Amino acid sequence: MFRHPTVCAVIAASISSKSAVYYNGSTLYTKDNYHWASSSSQLSACSFEPGTTEDLVKALQILRVTRTPFAVKSGGHSTNPGFSSTPGVQIAMYLFSDITYDSDSQTAKVGTGAIWDDVYLTLEEYGVNVLGGKVTGVGVGGFLLGGGFSFLTNQHGLAIDNIVAYELILPDGTVTTVTSSSNPDLYFGLRGGFNNFGIVTYFTLKTYPQSQVWGGSLAYSQDQLKAVNAAVANFTANVTDPKASVYSTYNYVSGSPILSSALFYDAPTYPDGIFDDFLTIPNIGKDISTRTFASMVDVEPVNDTAGLRAVFNAIAVEEWTESLLNDVANETLFYSNKLVNSSVVEITYNVRPYLTSIFSHSDIPSAWPDSRERGYSYLEFFYAWKDSSEDDLFYDIVDTSSNYMVSLAIAAGQDVGNVVSYPNNADPSTSMEKMYGTNLPRLRHIKKAIDPSNVMGLAGGWKF
Repeated sequence: MFRHPTVCAVIAASISSKSAVYYNGSTLYTKDNYHWASSSSQLSACSFEPGTTEDLVKALQILRVTRTPFAVKSGGHSTNPGFSSTPGVQIAMYLFSDITYDSDSQTAKVGTGAIWDDVYLTLEEYGVNVLGGKVTGVGVGGFLLGGGFSFLTNQHGLAIDNIVAYELILPDGTVTTVTSSSNPDLYFGLRGGFNNFGIVTYFTLKTYPQSQVWGGSLAYSQDQLKAVNAAVANFTANVTDPKASVYSTYNYVSGSPILSSALFYDAPTYPDGIFDDFLTIPNIGKDISTRTFASMVDVEPVNDTAGLRAVFNAIAVEEWTESLLNDVANETLFYSNKLVNSSVVEITYNVRPYLTSIFSHSDIPSAWPDSRERGYSYLEFFYAWKDSSEDDLFYDIVDTSSNYMVSLAIAAGQDVGNVVSYPNNADPSTSMEKMYGTNLPRLRHIKKAIDPSNVMGLAGGWKF
């Protein structure tokens, strides 16, 4: 086995001038290793920014032969340690960030290194849009390889349901285009199977006409909890318009409880009455208007926690009742009190309602979910803190809290005990069986056939 710095030098000597290798002390090295959550960053031996597919192929072949650990980073929003970082060679895909719209096929070809903010802004001038991330700074690659819930999911399904083709570098260095007809097994695996099958350089995505939208956020004080819970429960029980979405959050930020609701309607104006319950509750902050779709990514203030240590998780929910929403609020309050002497900065429990039809928009099987019989809503857990010595404490808390909330949903009669976990929000302790369910044997078979020497096992993340 070569030492990592030696491998860095071999890669640097093998690539064209369109690509580059950087070392500690360089500003681009720092950028390449940076992650939104500091708990996800590592100091790599070097970083590599490929500028061409050919150079990335050369680097992958060197990594394969030398069995050198590596990581592939798109936007760097993964919060699970080691999933897109490494002590070996950090591949940063920033130079693969071009976005091209084809009006004839009504598709967009998007580089893995792009962020969704730029994708939306680029496509805006053509009056079209794609299914992508809901908050600022999220990279295209990880989001699309792990599922992808969007503001448009109620209308068009998951982001993976709207991927027409992948440009993929296989573990042996072969470059191929993967579609549902050219390679059904790989197409199945890539739709929710992360980086198990090689390095994706480009995605070809379906586009849809996009006008201005109506939406934004409302913030409420804690004394409006009952009214907010009633509004969310009423909306999720009665509104079936796929253009409408509500995301409600129960927050504990720097010692203070705050409730907020993000409202979205996919048109410049919304139907009368659809959001009245939320708009009539006295608020302490309001940012709602007719706006561009691209501006919706700034509604949730995710950059407020940039640079902190962090963990996500999510559980499936069949129905948002006032009782269960009150349980969510109580859980947030319980841990805010329990952690008062810790380095916690933010606790957020995000209520993410979706229509039960969301998995019906594609009849082509995918790595995730293992069943498309019905769609679910989700409760997303997010903890952010400062002290690295408390990492295990927070990982344990998010796991314990997730299991507890599942038990409350089951006790209320909801059949969610065996629903597969959502990969993009799964915490580090989540098992492959829990994420991929009955699809796991097929995924392991595809992985073995595509990558018999386990080249992608040198990179972080969940492995089949």
